[in-house]
This record gives sequence, C-alpha cells and structure tokens, in this order.
Amino acid sequence: MKVKYLKTFIIFGVLVATSSRAQQTPYKLTSHFDKGLIPTAPDYTNPAHWAAFPDKRDAADSIPRKAPATLHNGQATAQADVFFVHPTIYTYEPEPGRNQWNGDLTDTKLNTRTDESTILNQASIFNGSCRVFAPRYRQAHYSAFTTDTPADKQQSLDLAYEDVKAAFEWYLKNRNVDADGKPRPIVIASHSQGTLHAGRLLTEFFDGKPLQKQLVAAYLVGIATPPNYFKSIPPGETPTQTGCFVSWNTFATGFIPDYYEKALNRSLCTNPLTWSSDSTLAPRALNLGGVGQNFTFVESLVDAQSHRGLLWIGKLHIPGAAFVRNVKIWHQADYNFFWMNVRENVAARVAAFVGQ
Repeated sequence: MKVKYLKTFIIFGVLVATSSRAQQTPYKLTSHFDKGLIPTAPDYTNPAHWAAFPDKRDAADSIPRKAPATLHNGQATAQADVFFVHPTIYTYEPEPGRNQWNGDLTDTKLNTRTDESTILNQASIFNGSCRVFAPRYRQAHYSAFTTDTPADKQQSLDLAYEDVKAAFEWYLKNRNVDADGKPRPIVIASHSQGTLHAGRLLTEFFDGKPLQKQLVAAYLVGIATPPNYFKSIPPGETPTQTGCFVSWNTFATGFIPDYYEKALNRSLCTNPLTWSSDSTLAPRALNLGGVGQNFTFVESLVDAQSHRGLLWIGKLHIPGAAFVRNVKIWHQADYNFFWMNVRENVAARVAAFVGQ
C-alpha cells in the first residue's frame, strides 16, 4: 500500500504537467546552438501543427475523470478564444541528426509527450468557455534555462518565440473574427517557458496597442513576472477584472528557493483561490478541485497563500500525502492544483468582458 501511494504522489506532484516518460533527470546539452540544424518551421495552416485546435479532436477537449457531471467541452459555443503557450517538454537527449537546442515538430515522441501532459492537464482548463488554440512550436530545450552560454539560450528562445508569434499572427488573420465579422475576445495563457513567450507576445501585440481592447485576461503562470512588467496591462486583483494579467509560482509553505532573489522576490503572486495578491491564507474549502494521476478530479485539494512573490501551499488532502511531505517545489502542478478554480475564473472573466 505504501508503494502504491508513493507512486501515486510522485506522479501527482512531479508528473502533472509533463508526461511520466519525460520525468527523468533532464539531459544537459554539451553542444552549442547550430544554425545549420534548425528544424523546419511550422505551417500553421496545417492543424497537425497545433497541439490544440478547435477543428480537431485533441487532448484539450478532455474533461477529468470523476469531475462534476456539469462540466463539458463548450468550445462549440464559446464566446472567446484562448491562445495557450505550453511549457518545456523537450528535456531529453536529442536523437542523432536532430537540432539540439530546439524541438522538431516531426518528433512524434515530443508531440505525444506534449499532448499527454500539458495539453491534457493545462490547456483543457479553458475548454469550458474558450475555443482552445495551442500551437506546436520549436520549443527551446530545457538546457536553455541552465546553460552558462547566453548566446545559446537567446538563440534557442528567439527561435521558439518566432513560431509562437507566427502562430498568433495566423490565428489573428484567420480565426479571430466571428461569422458576423466581429473580433473575438482573447485570453492568453501559458506556463513556464510558455510564459516567457506569452509575455513577449503581449508586449508586442497588446500592451498599449489597439488589440489590448480584445484582451479578456492573461494567465502568465510558472515564471516570475513582476507587477509592472507591462506598461498598460495591470495586475489582476479581483475575480472578474478584465484586461489584466495574473501570475503565480507554487512552493511548499515556509520554503524559499535559493534562486528567490533572482526574480521571485519581485514577482506578482496571484492567489488562484481568491484572485488577489494579498497575503490572506485561503483555506482548501475554497479549492474547487484539482487534477492528478490519470487526469482524475480531486476536490478541496489544498489551501494557498501569497507570500512575497511565492504561492505557498500546505498539506495535500489526498490519501498518501505524507509520502511527499518533503517536496518543496511544485512548479509542475501550478495549474493542476487549481484546475477548477482557474476554469471557473476564466468563465467569469469572459462573462464580465462580454457583458461590458
């Protein structure tokens, strides 16, 4: 029984946002960025180059096992769109002959891991009130975040953003207008590496620009994002505020990571149980449900408190929680712990935006 619970919680706490097969020690690249091995660029007219796309069946259409019967995939009648930028899934040793620093869209292993992890566990949150658009992109390898060579990091991240930007431009031109010719409201959502790209996208296309009028909200999760990151897009402080952004990074209560002073100390921390950045502890009774192993719904999972740029959580309320009491960094569960709260908040903000 102990072994079973331990396995459950390793899967729940460590594998929720990436596939179980990807969760080994990330491979560290030793080569340098090679322009001669850049993978072929995506073609966003091809639905296969989208991890989630309203016109095809994909993991973002899913509803968790054991979720309330009222939940359904509402994309067919959704009044808004979400453009979701997924986190780093490319953590393993590249195959011989492939580019080392950026994922290849012909890499079926990478595509499968992306779909079975972040698209299933994170992008699915938004299918209740938004059509879900999540591009496949030549994501930077995990080593971009650990390398001591700034040029390798910048070139790999720039290439990844090039795809995200191209996907968003294609979406704006081809899918953002309703049948009556009216532009659709837009939600931007992201995690980890995806948040780096989403922040850049918001700066380039929305911040102080005409498109900002279509922004419902931005969920910039899993990377430290300061309250003053944008010139014109403010932090969200109420559950139905629109035209704003929210952000959080999840850790065990009382824990401060050794990299805290690098950016987290200046980061916005929105409590996804209250949608405020104040330091009030939100009890787990406010947690409407998270998702865990096998994409299973779990009610009243955990509490949450914003603390000086960190989102602190207490004890997980699920059998076997004692076996992960020493886990301090819950980065990969940033969305999973609060799946239902985020889902309902997106719906509330969309309703507020449409009703303006």
